[in-house]
Amino acid sequence: MKVIAGCTALCIALLGECCLPVSAAQNKKDLKTRVLERAEHSAYGAYPETVTYTLGKIVGTKNSNLPVGDTYENNAYTRYLKKLLNIQNKDVFELEDGRTYEQAVEMAIQDKEIPDVLVVKGLDTLKQLVERGMVEDLSSVYEECATDRIKEMYESYGTSVLDSATFDGKLYAFPDTVIDHGSMLLWLRSDWMEELGLAEPTTMDEGMEIIRQFVEQDMAGDNKTIGIACSTDLLSESSSTYGVDPIFTEMGSMPGKWILQDDGSVVYGSVTSQTRDALAYLHELYENGIIDSRFLLRKTENLDQMIADGTCGAVFGKWWAPNNPLSSTSRANESAVWKPYLLTNKKQLQTLESYKDWQYVVVRKGYEHPEIVGKCISVLFDYTRYQDRNASEINDYFSLNVDPTARPMNINVDYWDALYRTTEHIQQALDGTIKVNSLTGIEKAYYQTCKSYMKGYLTTATAWASYASRMQAVPLLAKSESGRGNQPLSMGDADGEIPQSLQELEQATFLQIVCGEKPLSYFDEFVQEWYSSGGDKLTQEVQKGYDEKNK
Repeated sequence: MKVIAGCTALCIALLGECCLPVSAAQNKKDLKTRVLERAEHSAYGAYPETVTYTLGKIVGTKNSNLPVGDTYENNAYTRYLKKLLNIQNKDVFELEDGRTYEQAVEMAIQDKEIPDVLVVKGLDTLKQLVERGMVEDLSSVYEECATDRIKEMYESYGTSVLDSATFDGKLYAFPDTVIDHGSMLLWLRSDWMEELGLAEPTTMDEGMEIIRQFVEQDMAGDNKTIGIACSTDLLSESSSTYGVDPIFTEMGSMPGKWILQDDGSVVYGSVTSQTRDALAYLHELYENGIIDSRFLLRKTENLDQMIADGTCGAVFGKWWAPNNPLSSTSRANESAVWKPYLLTNKKQLQTLESYKDWQYVVVRKGYEHPEIVGKCISVLFDYTRYQDRNASEINDYFSLNVDPTARPMNINVDYWDALYRTTEHIQQALDGTIKVNSLTGIEKAYYQTCKSYMKGYLTTATAWASYASRMQAVPLLAKSESGRGNQPLSMGDADGEIPQSLQELEQATFLQIVCGEKPLSYFDEFVQEWYSSGGDKLTQEVQKGYDEKNK
């Protein structure tokens, strides 16, 4: 649907009917009614009059890095939605994700006064809203106002994502999606490797030997060189870094996750024999100084500073690690060069998901325009990406590093393998096998930055980060089966949440074994205690939930 001077093509086509020999007032009323009906039952139809909806808004730190003058009610996203659909959000509260936002949501639920549109976190909260009859059935909204491409995106996750928001056959929310970010990579200072005359690693052992050389040769000088930057959590989620997850993966382990084994049985990944093997290997790395010998004392800000200061030459990180934290090294030292390596040959295990921390967009029961959520999602995640090649203001937000929380509804809808699709298209454009104008807005933005960096026109740390992440890291993941993740399976009605006491027991055990405070044999005692302290019952519940969901 093309926008012409703030009106849809449908409006323009219908304007001609005003000339028919009937009452001008009646004609105008009929036109308005038809335009409204079209808007209420289509993805891109604009409303004849501005529809203002109240919104509970999740915000980001530093005002989501919005340009000066932009607000959560007036920014590139909201202006675009106003122009195309004639809708406008009015935020009733703007709070950061976490305790403050969730408290505001809970208070609104208890008061039975939720905004017209709301992003809720967690399946339990969604269930509560559905059981209280406080949210609209969005089944028809999904069918009529979600584009075919949006439906295709959801379908790329199988049925589990949409099923998590479906109760008694009715869809009550639009779920967030989480694309595959792939395995963590080992990022090494390749300028140090070149200085030492070291060959590029092809195995995990070779990678660890390179790090040992960095420390032994004190590449940072003044005895400041440390081994792998590592947090006391040992593990990293997709939004963080400083974990040593690839070590566990290499050993066939995935701690902290519920895993489906080949025989159909479910096990908690932290209590397997493969996890025991990984802890033994990590202890060896710690003893040899390959893992930062003082990692127990480091906080995230300390690790960030060591990366920036150039005292660390190795870190496990996701494909986007050049953006944060690695570009800080390049800003301080132009000769510093980081390069990624995928060193594990083990495919990631099949995990189960409870969706207890998932985000969902819901609509207040009784709100007259529940379709705006389907329209908004279709516009932001389909129209601006794939159809409107001139959505420049929104696309500029990517290069300005504006946080996604700037969007009115803080979710993302995309294909499971969107990361690999996007990078493949950028590479094809760079190779000249496809035309640049066939790229989506975000692809074109990365294409232009990467091309300028490759030709030497752009030499900033930000330009390097775009190139290293998209054109060096992602291709490693894309071409390797071990680099890609598996879509999680639903564990049904089971919660699967590990009690705090067992989480603390697990973390303490892992750290004690890695640092040598406890022998490796202590792991067996930990497993016994884990099962006897509630783990056995938890495992049975998750097994039952999975079996019932996948009969």
